[in-house]
Amino acid sequence: MTTLTKTRITSIDFLRGTIMIIMALDHVRDYLYSGSFLFDPLDLDKTSVALFFTRWITHFCAPIFMLLAGTSAFLMSRKKTKTELSVFLVKRGLWLVFLELIVVNFGWNFNIAFPMLLFITIWALGISMIVLAGLIHLPKKLILVVCLLVVFGHNLLDNVHVAGNNLAGFGWAFLHDQRPFFWGKEILLVGYPIIPLVAIMPLGYCLGELFTPEYSVEKRKKILLMIGGAAILLFIVIRYLNFYGDPVKWSVQKTPFFTFLSFIKVNKYPPSLLYVLMTIGSALLFLAFTEKLQNGLVKVISVYGRVPMFYYLIHIYIIHLIAMIASVFTPGQNWHIWILEKPIWFTSDLKGYGFSLPIAYVVWIAIVVSLYPLCKRYDAYKQAHKEKWWLSYL
Repeated sequence: MTTLTKTRITSIDFLRGTIMIIMALDHVRDYLYSGSFLFDPLDLDKTSVALFFTRWITHFCAPIFMLLAGTSAFLMSRKKTKTELSVFLVKRGLWLVFLELIVVNFGWNFNIAFPMLLFITIWALGISMIVLAGLIHLPKKLILVVCLLVVFGHNLLDNVHVAGNNLAGFGWAFLHDQRPFFWGKEILLVGYPIIPLVAIMPLGYCLGELFTPEYSVEKRKKILLMIGGAAILLFIVIRYLNFYGDPVKWSVQKTPFFTFLSFIKVNKYPPSLLYVLMTIGSALLFLAFTEKLQNGLVKVISVYGRVPMFYYLIHIYIIHLIAMIASVFTPGQNWHIWILEKPIWFTSDLKGYGFSLPIAYVVWIAIVVSLYPLCKRYDAYKQAHKEKWWLSYL
C-alpha cells in the first residue's frame, strides 16, 4: 500500500520536496548567476545547453505545486465537512496573498518602501485556493470537465490584450496576460496570471480520489501511468503539429539538439496547454514510479515536501542575503544595489554582478543542505503539535 508517514502520503511529499529543491535552483540563478542579468536563459540564440536546462527544469515547480495543493485539499476533505474545508481554503488563500504581497515581496526586494509589488507564485496559489473553496461544492465530474475545458481552451485567448495602465488592463493581466504596470513610482508586475493555474488546483483535488483506501496500489499506479503517459503523448503530438497549444511555435535551429530544445521550450506565463501537459504529465508518472520507494534519499527529500511554505519563505531571504554579502566582499561592487527599486529582471545595473553557473550550483546545494535541519525540526514540531491551528498556515 502507499507509504505513509503517520497520515501523510510519502510519494506526494517526495514529489513536493523534489520540486521545492529544484525551485531554489531557479532563484539562486536569478540572484547569483552573472548571466541572469544579461539575457533570457531560454534564448536559443544566446544560451548554452547547461543554462537552458537549469532554467527549463524549474518549469515543473509551480504547476506541480498547484496540483499537489489540490490533492492535499481533497485528503483534508476526508476529515472535514465541505463547509469547514471551504472556510479553511478561503482563510489560507487570503493568508497566502498577504504573505506574497508583504513577506515574500520584501524578501525579493529588501526595500522597506515597497517600490514594487510582484504578483507571482504564492499569490496565484492563494487565489486558486479561494476559487477551489467554491468549486468543491460542485460534483467532482463537473469540476473535472470545467477545469479541463479551461486548460485545453485557454490558449484561444493568447491574442487578447487590454492595453493601458488602468484597472481594465490590470484585470485582464490578472486573468491571462503577464505584464508590468507603472502607477506613479510604483511598479506592479503580474507575473502569474491565474488562468489556467486556477484550474490546475481543482484537477489536483479530483486526483486526490486515487489516494484513498478505495484504490489499491496497483490500480492507482495503472491509472497514474495511463493519464500521465497520455498527457506526455498528447504534448508530443500537439507540439509536433505546431498549430495550437502554445503561443510560440517550435522551429528548426542550428543543430538537431537545439531544435529539440525549441520543441520543449513552452510558454510559462501564463502556462500554455503544452506546458501543463508536459509538467503535469511528468508529475503523474513520477507519482506512479515512486509509489513504493522507501530509502534514505526519499525520507530526506520528503522533509522539504512536508514543510513547503516554511522552506519557501526562508530560502528567499537566504538567497538575497548571500547576494548582498557577496557584494560586500567583491571589489567594485556595492551591496546597496541589492535594495532593489524594481524587479530584478528589469535591473540593468546588476550587469557584472554574480558568479559562474558552476558556483551558482554549489551555492544552491549548500543552501538546500543547510535548510534541512531547520525543516526537519519544524516538521517534528508540526507533527507533535497538531492541536495548534496556526501551524496549518505555514
